[in-house]
Amino acid sequence: MVAAYETIIGLEVHVELKTRTKIFCPSSTEFGGDPNSHVCPVCLGLPGVLPVLNKKVLEYAIRAALALNCEIAEYSKFDRKNYYYPDLPKNYQISQYDLPLARNGHLDIEVDGRTKRIGITRVHMEEDAGKLVHQGTIATTPYSLVDYNRTGVPLIEIVSEPDMRSPEEARAYLEKLKAIIQYTGVSDCRMEEGSLRCDANVSVRPAGSTAFGTKTEIKNMNSFKALQRALAYEVERQIAVLEEGGRIIQETRTWDENKGVTLSMRSKEEAHDYRYFPEPDLVPLVIDRRWVEEIKKSLPELPDQRRNRYIKRYDLPPYDASVLTASREMADYFEECVALYPNAKAVSNWMMGDLSRLLNAHSMEITECRISPRQFTGMLKLMDRGTISGKIAKTVFEEMFATGKDPEQIVQEKGLVQITDEGAIAAIVEEVLANNPGVVEDYRKGKDKALGFLVGQVMKATRGKANPELVNRLLKERL
Repeated sequence: MVAAYETIIGLEVHVELKTRTKIFCPSSTEFGGDPNSHVCPVCLGLPGVLPVLNKKVLEYAIRAALALNCEIAEYSKFDRKNYYYPDLPKNYQISQYDLPLARNGHLDIEVDGRTKRIGITRVHMEEDAGKLVHQGTIATTPYSLVDYNRTGVPLIEIVSEPDMRSPEEARAYLEKLKAIIQYTGVSDCRMEEGSLRCDANVSVRPAGSTAFGTKTEIKNMNSFKALQRALAYEVERQIAVLEEGGRIIQETRTWDENKGVTLSMRSKEEAHDYRYFPEPDLVPLVIDRRWVEEIKKSLPELPDQRRNRYIKRYDLPPYDASVLTASREMADYFEECVALYPNAKAVSNWMMGDLSRLLNAHSMEITECRISPRQFTGMLKLMDRGTISGKIAKTVFEEMFATGKDPEQIVQEKGLVQITDEGAIAAIVEEVLANNPGVVEDYRKGKDKALGFLVGQVMKATRGKANPELVNRLLKERL
């Protein structure tokens, strides 16, 4: 019988800051350039060059840390983290160790209807390493190519406390963290481009124990789904090892998406193995408190604040408000729509239903949607006026999404104007009743489903254009 175990999870999240130039040099941070084209002597670590801190990086880092409820240090410094890897041209990374930019933050997550506070140990700045391009998976590649374009791109590393107790909580934390960072505007957080990457530290311990078990680190999770799946697998793997009398080795592991397993990469280094020492080419940072306060005042309304406002102002259910505010762009789109069409719940229903379905099906962001808020609300107004039915509106919406055309144009081109002529519908009702005497008899015997069938036949005969309320009324009167 397998004993009960408790899972302990902490996340280290790396966020690329969207400055135009790198953290210590003027090279471009633009994504997608030819390999090794966005480099210079500084980020390549050539002899005789000196780093110069990009002030915008510091501003963005403070902005993100404040949004995560952190305390900003008055005195901070950079350190050299020494290790040898092909994607690190200097053989050291400029980072922060014992005196980071910010400490003692937190954010709140909600899982299974329960709110939980996750502590944030620290937020610090560092330069990114380059990128190894493997010919296959990391475990099977015969050789790898190196692209140094990413070297020196500014990062903040956000280190959580080991407060998460399930893969679901870890996913909720990462989703909430991404939303907060996006709201601040310091990063686009495009996980598919590596703008937000996550390393997960995970261990298990017998239920009731207070001592931490030996942890493993799963590197470079770049999607919410991958994070949750990798953690679930690793928890099961560790429990199985312990149940068989083995011991967990402190190591770094990688996630193989195709096989659905974690694989060992190397033994996990301790901090002393990196031989940290103060960066001799950069002076320590003494941060003006007035500047910090100015940045704090410039913060936008963050997800939790916006969610609470939606519940109070628009009378939306908490679930609706949470979904709409999870993305700043989605929330902005919602507010533009509500400004044109004050029925917030109707807007929410269409955004959470048909719009989200189409965006997901086409792997698109709301910013890529061809339907403008004016067109979106124009369609809702056509429904209110009785020009189109709810069923036809779905057809119009899909056409709007595909083409970007105005709803009025689509309705005219496809002849989708709703039939509201009572005489015309009554004639079709008579025909449907005459052709379905058995169904009529079933209805009169109390079978309510028979009415639904008859409504469907009328709608079919009018190609969905008959006013549904009028069809129901005429059928009931005639029956």
